[in-house]
Amino acid sequence: MEFLTETAIISGVAIMATGWVVTTWMRIKNGYPLENSWGKAVYPKNDQAVERVKLLTQENAELRAELGSLKDRLGNVERIVTDSGYQLTHEIDRLREREEVN
Repeated sequence: MEFLTETAIISGVAIMATGWVVTTWMRIKNGYPLENSWGKAVYPKNDQAVERVKLLTQENAELRAELGSLKDRLGNVERIVTDSGYQLTHEIDRLREREEVN
């Protein structure tokens, strides 16, 4: 009976260690950050990783600028849509009158 318990414990530890190795390998292969024993991300300190972080930071800044521009445009569209119909019609008629004069 004692032999079976020891075998089960050793087998369990071997299975958990193998799972940890496989999980770590899959994280590295797919570009996920590694974690230390407290769950904090551990980032490699090589030139390729630093360059990748720089490129991602630059792309993030560009996307944030584009998002700001789209928010401004959406604000203008919302303002036009919620503008009273009478005022919009009045503006269109005034532009048509200017066109006829020229």
